[in-house]
Amino acid sequence: MAQIICLANSWKNRDRCIAGINELQGKWVRPVSDLPDGRIPKAMWLINRLEPALLDVLEIPLAKTGPDFGFACENLSVLPGEWRQVGKVAPAYLLKYCNSQEYILHNDLRYVTVEYMQSLPMCERLTLQLVKAVRFTVNEPLKRKKGGNQWKGSIVTQHGQRLTATITDPVFILKLELGYRPQKACLVTVSLSMPWRPENWKGDDPCWKLIAGVVELPEDVVDDEI
Repeated sequence: MAQIICLANSWKNRDRCIAGINELQGKWVRPVSDLPDGRIPKAMWLINRLEPALLDVLEIPLAKTGPDFGFACENLSVLPGEWRQVGKVAPAYLLKYCNSQEYILHNDLRYVTVEYMQSLPMCERLTLQLVKAVRFTVNEPLKRKKGGNQWKGSIVTQHGQRLTATITDPVFILKLELGYRPQKACLVTVSLSMPWRPENWKGDDPCWKLIAGVVELPEDVVDDEI
């Protein structure tokens, strides 16, 4: 059993991508199934008929290795066994896991190419990052061709890094659909997608940056701590 703080429970081809930080190692872990894209099906992710929530401490049966799909270093294969929720942490507890890297996931673009990721040592092929957003705004939704809305969020960090990306956190999307808009500084999990080429795309295979989890910080967390 591996224990992680759940920091992402996001849409992935109608199933889920779940990820979090292993406290003992201080490293990101993404549980992956044996499906072609590693997504976690409903029968696997439910705990007592409930979805894992952000900030939950989860115990998950995981192997020590997993498919990297050619570009990800955090993936570990899910083993047979029951998932358990064994605790919960406060939002401010996560601040120590935020790092002030020069860029949000490798560059200042909305995507990272597979070819670039493969040029890095395996331990540097990071596809998950927890970002401190001193300002987080949500754009008006776009109507999808297949129905439903596509929501995008814009991040500004205290170091001036900026990113606008699609939101894939289903709980946060539901709040947005009901009219909620974030008012506070947030901790945002940014994740890279599987490679996907838009129509007429020219260039190397892009993995798109996604907003996979949003945790609002309490008001008593002062600015210099954020």
